Amino acid sequence: MHLKTFHALTASAIDVVRTEQAGLKALEEALQDCSGLGSAFTDAVTLISGLTGRLVVSGIGKSGHIARKIQATLSSTGTPALFVHPAEASHGDLGMIRPGDAVLAFSNSGETTELGDIAAHTRSNNLPLLAVTSQPDSTLACAADIALIMPAMKEACPMGLAPTTSTTIQLAFGDALAVALLQKRGFTASDFSSYHPGGRLGMRLRTVRDLMRTGDMMPLGHPDTSMRDIIMEMTRKALGCIGITDENDTLVGLITDGDLRRALDLDLAVTQAKDVMNTTPLTISPDIFVSEAVSLMNTRSRPVTSLFVLDDHKKPLGVVHMHDLLKAGGR
Repeated sequence: MHLKTFHALTASAIDVVRTEQAGLKALEEALQDCSGLGSAFTDAVTLISGLTGRLVVSGIGKSGHIARKIQATLSSTGTPALFVHPAEASHGDLGMIRPGDAVLAFSNSGETTELGDIAAHTRSNNLPLLAVTSQPDSTLACAADIALIMPAMKEACPMGLAPTTSTTIQLAFGDALAVALLQKRGFTASDFSSYHPGGRLGMRLRTVRDLMRTGDMMPLGHPDTSMRDIIMEMTRKALGCIGITDENDTLVGLITDGDLRRALDLDLAVTQAKDVMNTTPLTISPDIFVSEAVSLMNTRSRPVTSLFVLDDHKKPLGVVHMHDLLKAGGR
């Protein structure tokens, strides 16, 4: 590519990014206004978190695409939400909006004709209407119970026509709303996991309990077990370690491949597990997420490949290997 063409295209791209950054900065400042958008935002979070029904999200055109994404984010973070297309609403889908619901409508101009029937439906059924628009005097803003007025910024399109900066602001605002609601509800990683059981994300949010090797798959020995027997057990179970338990089945030590190498100078015929074992091994609980377990194993000065999983009484429930965690998407 000719250098002049390269600079022209990248200059255009950089201008778009800077224009949209300015829009996001304006949104940040507006949210800090306790008498303007900031106040309306807190009112919206309070209203939505108290709904007995769902949050119905709507919009058309580019705002409609943003609304669909926000609806998906809300649904996956603990706020029951559905998208209703304004045109379809006028042809029967208004029946999807029921008592206990509220409507969140996106329209940059606030004059989207297609939203009229949805707005009228909220009025006739006494349902809350929240409007996301950049025009405070627009028809939609005036009809809304809560008007969420976005900063009116220059579009990144050189003609000022294609929705660019305005949709970026809408998207960021919708994400901010979803996260605020998540925090207000006390939504946890465990809750998130139940909403995302599939794919790599779902696997990462599985717990160690789901992946640990249990029963006869655990390599175990006792403090007075000979090192010859320890080596045989470690070889059979092929996890690179063995847990040492006392007469109460409590884990009191661990021997790893590294410990074996350091014990090569000892007489294995008379050496026992208690002479070699590490008495303060790293262990985990069964309800730690896969991603947390991988992080724990990797942040050690010497990376750990296997961890014993203990109950509240320090008795082994299982053992988990790094390869099993990585297969589950825990990276």
